[in-house]
Order: sequence, then C-alpha cells, then structure tokens
Amino acid sequence: MRESVQAEVMMSFLVSEELSFRIPVELRYETCDPYAVRLTFHLPGDAPVTWVFGRELLIDGVGRPCGDGDVHIAPADPEALGEVLIRLQVGGDHALFRSGTAPLVAFLDRTDRLVPLGQERSLEGFDTSLDAVLDRILTEEQSAG
Repeated sequence: MRESVQAEVMMSFLVSEELSFRIPVELRYETCDPYAVRLTFHLPGDAPVTWVFGRELLIDGVGRPCGDGDVHIAPADPEALGEVLIRLQVGGDHALFRSGTAPLVAFLDRTDRLVPLGQERSLEGFDTSLDAVLDRILTEEQSAG
C-alpha cells in the first residue's frame, strides 16, 4: 500500500495589492499522519517553510471560508470557486497565497483514494504512531524550556 501522496502546485505569494510572485509549493499527505496535510513553500532566497494543518480544513476551505487561529482558507471569489486564498499567520506577521482550485481538489482526491475521509482512525497503528509523535514533541518542549 502506498503511504503518501504528493504534488507540486504553483501558487501566487501575494506580498501586497501591487506585488505578487509565483512560487512552487509541495503538497504532501502521509498515512502516518492521516488527519494532516503539509504544504512546503519554496520562497526565493529562503529555506523552505512547511506548514502542517488539517486535511479537512483544506477540503472545507476550497468551498467556503474557514479556519481558526493561524490558518485561514477561503475561495477567492465565493461565486466562481476558481481560486483559493490561504492565509498563514504567526503572531502579527502573515502571508497570503492564491492557488487554483483544480490542483488542490486533484490532490485532495488522491488523498481520499489513499485514506477516505472519515476512515483515518482505521489505519493500523495510527494511535501508536500518534502517541509516539506526541511523546517526542513533549520531550523536545521540556528539554527546550
């Protein structure tokens, strides 16, 4: 069984109303973390930056505005559904990206064929993997703090 799905999508990084540029963004979904998707942004002159958030948030955001906290996803035009805006925020700083809806839907369709939405818990060993990841995160936080 295949354990991951990935795709590269060109997105516009919207710096301001007047300035934007296209960047490659790697989308990745792995069965070892079946609730999440990873987007790795390849900004010119910077190290790649990866954001991890819920697959369901991306699914919902294609059709309607959604998201709490640091990640907000919404159709650029609720009437047309041709493009999606992804807003990422850390503290007072934020970044806004625009993507075509079609490549996101194609990626999400491939994730659904790998692990159907709602069937994430049925993956053998998921709870054990989740416990190991949470233990590692807690250990790293305790050693850093």
